[in-house]
Amino acid sequence: MSCNSNNKIQSGKPNIVYILTDQWRAQAFGYAGDPNVKTPRLDEFSKEAVNFANAVSVAPVCTPHRAALMTGRYPTSTGMILNDLYLPSEELCMAEIFKAEGYSTAHIGGKWHLDGHGRLNNVTPERRQGFDFWMGNECSHDYNNEPYFENDDLDVKYYKGYSPYAIANAANDYMTKRKASDKPFLLFISIGTPHFPHHSAPKDMMAMYPQEDLILSPNVPPRLEKKTRKELQGYYGHCTATDKAIGYILDKMKELELMENTIFVFTSDHGEMMGSHDERPFKKQLGWDESIKVPFLISYPAIGENKGAVVNAPINTPDILPSLLGLANLDIPQTIEGEDISELMQNPDPNADRTALVMNVSPFSGNSKDAEYRLIRTKQYTYECTLEGPSKLFDNVKDPYQMDNLVGNPDFASLQQSLDTKLNQALKSIGDDFKSRDFYLKKWNYVLDKKKNCIDYWSFKNGNGVVQSPKKIYE
Repeated sequence: MSCNSNNKIQSGKPNIVYILTDQWRAQAFGYAGDPNVKTPRLDEFSKEAVNFANAVSVAPVCTPHRAALMTGRYPTSTGMILNDLYLPSEELCMAEIFKAEGYSTAHIGGKWHLDGHGRLNNVTPERRQGFDFWMGNECSHDYNNEPYFENDDLDVKYYKGYSPYAIANAANDYMTKRKASDKPFLLFISIGTPHFPHHSAPKDMMAMYPQEDLILSPNVPPRLEKKTRKELQGYYGHCTATDKAIGYILDKMKELELMENTIFVFTSDHGEMMGSHDERPFKKQLGWDESIKVPFLISYPAIGENKGAVVNAPINTPDILPSLLGLANLDIPQTIEGEDISELMQNPDPNADRTALVMNVSPFSGNSKDAEYRLIRTKQYTYECTLEGPSKLFDNVKDPYQMDNLVGNPDFASLQQSLDTKLNQALKSIGDDFKSRDFYLKKWNYVLDKKKNCIDYWSFKNGNGVVQSPKKIYE
């Protein structure tokens, strides 16, 4: 599908509304073909937006993704390779860029996870990376009693009821007040669901998913079926409830007539294995589609005939910021490493292809025994290498559940060599030599807790926490 000049964002500065959910894998939507989940509002919105069907998370875990999103830079460049690190103030971030262009900036919702000063912590104004209006927390998944801090108030508050609903109401209040202003706004809405704990989903939503009725993916082994069904019930409950909350936001935007001058994005930071490939529920970080693929729906002013278009070429996390700037007709800072693909958003070609680089620089916590990897995703193929060599090669069109690994298959030797060349080109383009995790931990002087194999964030509760952060690595 192509678009003519009438589909272009011609003049003025559009608002940006960006909804980031947590651990919502790309497969778990009605519009994506999930036979179980009920997501009527996002299914409906997918017909009004451009759907990037192979969007990936550059590093499928919270802090690394969020840092790449805010900076448009790769984890190996920023040093943000683990959860609970502090993103240095020297990094030029999304809100700072839009603020310099005359935008009002707001962060509303829950998890920020870029502050590195403990999880129950007020992200102080000087550490908010350019967001002026602030409602949020560093990291919490207590969705029925979720804490937040508001603007300059040092006292912790709590969202009333189920937090995705409360966050949607807060976002709607902000947009209602902004409607009367001449200044465009950037509104970043952070919603923590459907990240575990899954049992905390609204009971009426969980009741929609009897465990015995759930249809599991064919790549879930028998030994994990019972546990997967139990977790899926709450996971899907969160999905449907969050879909409802996002519906509130879309309804308010239409009521306020904001859709006509707003770039709206719905996405997630990473996926969730949920038993696939013999990996327990809750796991991410891995190079499987269940972990790396995320939803990405985008609408924009004058979208016209492109409503409902599907793009199969991947969009990667560092590409998002420059593409938003491109859509808004704003200059892209030289520090940004991602690619501006706003032209593909406005001329959505299902046959276009790109190479997206995904990485796990230093697996941590429950993934600490897993191998480091670098991976590329195209519209058809996944190719992954660990330090020991090629580890995955899948034709995702013919093998959507990634059950037939073609690595080393002589019939696909030419394909493997071609993808290996593309992977090395992608690494070279960002100066990544792909070394062991120990190299990067030493480079940025990170110290992991020896028992939990992650950054110690819990010691901040008793005043003994130590902030860990990469040094500024460019001038």
